[in-house]
Amino acid sequence: MKGKNTWSYSPYTPFLWEVGDIYICQVVPSENAIHLEWLDIGEETYSVFCRKRDVGDFSHCGDTKESNFDITGLECGSDYEFYVCASEKRSRIRLAKTGKSVGIVVNYLHPEDDAYFFSGRYLCSPSLLKLPCGALLASMDVYAKDMPQNLTLIFRSEDGGNTWHYLSELMPCFWGKLFLHGGDVYMLSVSTEYGDLLIGKSCDGGKTFSAPTVLLRGSNGKSGCVGVHKNPQPLVYHNGRIYCTLEWGSWKNTDYYHAAMVMSAKEDADLLLPESWHFTLPAKYNPEWKGTAKDGVRGNIEGTLAVAPNGKLYNFMRYQTEEKKILAYLIDENDPDAEISYSHPIDFPANLSKFMIKKDEKSGKYYSVANRRIDSPKTQRNLLSLFVSNDLEEWCVVCDLLDFRDEEPEKIGFQYVDFSFDEDDIIFLCRTAMNGAHNFHDSNYSTFHRIKKFRKL
Repeated sequence: MKGKNTWSYSPYTPFLWEVGDIYICQVVPSENAIHLEWLDIGEETYSVFCRKRDVGDFSHCGDTKESNFDITGLECGSDYEFYVCASEKRSRIRLAKTGKSVGIVVNYLHPEDDAYFFSGRYLCSPSLLKLPCGALLASMDVYAKDMPQNLTLIFRSEDGGNTWHYLSELMPCFWGKLFLHGGDVYMLSVSTEYGDLLIGKSCDGGKTFSAPTVLLRGSNGKSGCVGVHKNPQPLVYHNGRIYCTLEWGSWKNTDYYHAAMVMSAKEDADLLLPESWHFTLPAKYNPEWKGTAKDGVRGNIEGTLAVAPNGKLYNFMRYQTEEKKILAYLIDENDPDAEISYSHPIDFPANLSKFMIKKDEKSGKYYSVANRRIDSPKTQRNLLSLFVSNDLEEWCVVCDLLDFRDEEPEKIGFQYVDFSFDEDDIIFLCRTAMNGAHNFHDSNYSTFHRIKKFRKL
């Protein structure tokens, strides 16, 4: 066996891990069917077998010369087991629960499916990117508490998000954000929770990536040591530089928690060179700052950048307080190493989950897609809404997009949305938990959505 230093795989196969002879790379359950795709290994015919979970023997569902199949005639709301075989070769047994979902399912992972147990059990960190050719890329990592959390799956759509197909996967890659620069696709991520900050480039539309460059060394957040924390936020171009947010700290650390940072590089720099990047020193939260909450909140997390109407660049931080506020930090554009400075709080109707802010250049307005705050329960994520602002200071609700408040909030979540403007529409990728998810946080779906003619809403 030869050593490897690559980043992308199709698929990634851990040493001594049983992946099966045939790799099922996508699972998409619906109310009465399960669509599955696998990597073609050159066999003339593939056979698909299925049964209700732990009930009777597997039944032959059919044969196909293609590398995909629809298992139909299933009972809604039931768990099923299935596998693919050809000659003497066979896939792992996979799991899926049928049920009506939301949007268009890009990928699904049953919470008790061990196919990616070397990384996790749930789908997280949605990242969405539209390529110059019009194709869409969607990425998601596989995570679970106290697990390695280091695998990212990438899918591609050629028809505006109506159908999706497996493209590749990255290892190690967590909390990743896909972005375009100089016509190429880049991935900015960490190696694992609070691990090393990584960047890599793809010159073929996301199919393969260069070996990643380490931009910043992290640690092991599971031990409580501080390290790199980030989330899939857009990179912002401003006055000749490219900026992105990150934090330094960990959930278990009481001193730093998640101290706000910004990284930047010149637009014409080689982004794969560590020396091209500058990092601000971590800005620790201070509860004595003017306008901060007085309910014992530990601090802020998961910032998003935006250029205000006055031309200044701000970092807007999710704020873990019962008050409906976020915190704005000002970036020193003249000194890329200078610590960002606290500016002021802003009333914001969605502060207890990751949000993203983007400016619509056509209208000049700022938009966000996030979990609207309601009085009870405060931490619910089963209500997803569209917000708008003229100036980043005053925000209002445009409309509710997904409203499942009539169902149990502990089991349903639409969260951590990554969105883009697509002519007259907004498209977004959502970390979705429903139909038997482990809980609202531990998502079993990655779903794609389109808000048509959003400016007229």
